[in-house]
Amino acid sequence: MARPREFDETTVLEAAMNCFWAQGFEQTSVRDLAERMGITGASLYNAFGDKRSLYRRAFVYYLAQTVRDRVVRLEKLPPLTAIRTFFEEIIDRSVDDEQRRGCMLVNTALELAPYDAEFQKLVAEEFSFIEAFFRRCVEAGQKDGTIAAACPATGLARLLLSVLIGVRILARTRPQRAVLEGAASSVLALLGTGEQRPPVPLFAPRQPSRRRRATRE
Repeated sequence: MARPREFDETTVLEAAMNCFWAQGFEQTSVRDLAERMGITGASLYNAFGDKRSLYRRAFVYYLAQTVRDRVVRLEKLPPLTAIRTFFEEIIDRSVDDEQRRGCMLVNTALELAPYDAEFQKLVAEEFSFIEAFFRRCVEAGQKDGTIAAACPATGLARLLLSVLIGVRILARTRPQRAVLEGAASSVLALLGTGEQRPPVPLFAPRQPSRRRRATRE
């Protein structure tokens, strides 16, 4: 009869996610993972398989807790507000990221996707998911007149995704708010209509924020 696990799977998976997120796949050893997760190497292998299998589980968990959660929340907002808030949240998290871990999705795209077909597929699907969110927002905004209709929604969505990825990469070495907001402001300005220019700067002044949970993007 198999012995029951003596750890909470979600807790140790979150610990593994944070370890991979901070150090990357190649630089993280099984010993690092076991120490961070608070379990033995044998328990790690029994519960999650090898290091790559654990990374996959941690990566999917990360996506659910960050990207998927954010899209679900923001789709309830007016379309233009949803897009701006998406970028505001990303910039806030980048500025508060003292370890400069960046985005685990983008990190995986750069480290694993080029030579691992499964991770290439996972990353491509997630980028498509974000792009589809932007496209829905742009289409809705163009329909209600809050977003300019001069450019096709599909093209704007891809541009927004490209700038988003660029902001996340830029933040690894230049995490200053002014730099990141400057990178995003031009594309967000393209969304405004001639009749409805925002009466305030695209990024309003932010109040100093408390330390966010380590599990959030």
